Amino acid sequence: MSREIYWLALTLGLTLLFWVPYVLNRMIVRGIGGTLANPKPTDTPLSAWAERAKTAHANAIENLAVFAPAALAVHMLGAGDATTAFGCALYFFSRLAHFVIYTAGIPVLRTLAFVGGWAGTAILVARLLGWL
Repeated sequence: MSREIYWLALTLGLTLLFWVPYVLNRMIVRGIGGTLANPKPTDTPLSAWAERAKTAHANAIENLAVFAPAALAVHMLGAGDATTAFGCALYFFSRLAHFVIYTAGIPVLRTLAFVGGWAGTAILVARLLGWL
């Protein structure tokens, strides 16, 4: 397994788990029945941190739509090396930090973590374009 695929698999697993905290909050706030029911405008709102976690999860999915094909393309073209492995690891840890920081409600660090993930993807795209 290439390092790009390894980090992509870890990122997929991480993103797969991001729903857990805010759904647990939904169970606490609305009960299991309310969690399993279809959403209604009259539902009890989630905690502020859980709303932020939900937004961070959506953001992670949006960014995964760019990172994943880039990592796959690097792998398929055999263009991976230490630099692209670093880009993938940077993306993974930046997205983890982004989720935690966003959920905690820390605005400036949230943006820095987002930029780290962007930079990780930019490294892969730069390799694909022959710029690295």
